[in-house]
Amino acid sequence: MAIALEFLLDLRVLIVTCVLVAFFCVEKIWPQAPLIQSLRTRRARCIRWVKNLGLFGINALLAPIITIPLTAWADDHALLWRAEYTTGAWILLDLILLDCAIYWWHRMSHEIPFLWRFHQVHHLDEFLDTTSGVRFHFGEVILSALFRMIVIMLFGIDLISVIIFETILLVSTLFQHSNLAIAQRLERGLGFLIITPALHWVHHHAKQADTDSNYGAVLSIWDRLFRSRSKTVRDPNMRIGVEGGREKDFWGLILAPLQKKGK
Repeated sequence: MAIALEFLLDLRVLIVTCVLVAFFCVEKIWPQAPLIQSLRTRRARCIRWVKNLGLFGINALLAPIITIPLTAWADDHALLWRAEYTTGAWILLDLILLDCAIYWWHRMSHEIPFLWRFHQVHHLDEFLDTTSGVRFHFGEVILSALFRMIVIMLFGIDLISVIIFETILLVSTLFQHSNLAIAQRLERGLGFLIITPALHWVHHHAKQADTDSNYGAVLSIWDRLFRSRSKTVRDPNMRIGVEGGREKDFWGLILAPLQKKGK
């Protein structure tokens, strides 16, 4: 069992890395949205990528130290109300439960001021591409791991299911934030089932009414079910970021949660 879990963890890293590199390259060839004025120079683009990937690097270092051990501990102390063996049906149910839970965590991160202090670091990015999908404050990652612990323990979710879901979630997040040009008809069809860039870019619109909508992580049904779907249609030229807020340098992003200013 331990060997199987280690293999899944290694496979997750490989899959996410390949997807990150692939989207990063392809979106430069077929971009959906034009570069904003502040990113017209190569130096400005590199500074932004270093910030985003720097935050990703911190979280990658914390994963084996904090997030993975917390998840494993939660699995060991989960309520034993279901069978100890894992079947395809249980895994599917686990994936749906985890996706619904992440929807609510994401929504709380917008509605609870303390959580927003951390989550705003992700939203302060004023342009979206694949690197935006890995730009999260390490405090938010730790808090989300604690929330996931509660979900795992209450629902008895198997560790294999968690690893599979995390892989799907990371790939989905990279896709949603990518600046990849997709045929409108295809993206509209995909949007009935999953969160697409067209849906998620609206969530990053620098207009609070849109920022506080489209919370879905993988499946798009939750926003329809819980009435948080925005009616705004993505415009490639829409301003990205936080209404009334501006992008910060790397250390400004690290220290952003210490500021009490809300949305």
